[in-house]
Amino acid sequence: MSATTADVRDAGRHFVTAGRDALVRVWHTPGAKLALIGFALFVLVALIGPWIALYGPFDRLRLANGELARSVPPSLEHPFGTTSYGRDVLSQVIWGTRRTLVVGFAGALVTVVIGVNIGLIAGFAGGRVDSLLMRITDSAYALPFLPFAIVLVGILGRSDMVLLLAIAALFWRTTARVVRAQVLSLKQRPFVRAAVVGGARPRRVLYRHIAPNVVSLAMLYGLFLVTEAVIAEASLSFLGLAPPDSISWGTIMFDAFTSTELNTTWWWAFFPGLAIMLFVLCMSLLGRAYESAQAHRWEARQP
Repeated sequence: MSATTADVRDAGRHFVTAGRDALVRVWHTPGAKLALIGFALFVLVALIGPWIALYGPFDRLRLANGELARSVPPSLEHPFGTTSYGRDVLSQVIWGTRRTLVVGFAGALVTVVIGVNIGLIAGFAGGRVDSLLMRITDSAYALPFLPFAIVLVGILGRSDMVLLLAIAALFWRTTARVVRAQVLSLKQRPFVRAAVVGGARPRRVLYRHIAPNVVSLAMLYGLFLVTEAVIAEASLSFLGLAPPDSISWGTIMFDAFTSTELNTTWWWAFFPGLAIMLFVLCMSLLGRAYESAQAHRWEARQP
């Protein structure tokens, strides 16, 4: 069996463009357009939040008569109302967007990198290496996330790095398994065999010829992992495991539920919870649209 270097290069280039083509198809999906707009708004708020928020996240506001603006219902002056501490909920939600999204995207990025590399190595190496890595993956599945994160925070302390470590330590499992399955199929393809026969080093074959083929798959799972990471951050912050004096959608809900006035200040927890729901909805719609675009591409390639 033989293949020219040009054939190998053309095959690799074809698969590298797969992710870009799928993104174009996503944009032409009506529901995905709305999700993209919503996603862009969340990112914009995260970037310019400190400049558009009317108040600081911990500013204690006062009414015209000088009294503390405690538990003020939603109004024109305070669209999301105020907390029992006299803080503006809208400003807190705006400020909290940055930390929530940073932890979510950073956790998803680290998780995808770990999962993709483990899947690539396990699928390509095979044998004992594959067996060892898959047993590690099975062990990771056996660990429940919240108890693991609570123990980790208890040992290492409350910080964003610990939250990221807890997310990255367990969420890579599914990505690794799916990528491994894809690699097992890809390494039998003619362009990969041609690269091996041509004397290419294993690392070059793995990251130059095989890895580009799983980029689209990694992007798909990355989209879903962002939602999981955001929910995980909100869950841990809601449990009081966020760093002291930090602000995120989860910490706002934590303050609301630990107060004694939640029954009368429903807006305190409602609006950050709504922000989480809308962001997760946008990311889920994008993920489904991207998955549909990828399925359409593979169906189009079938003879």
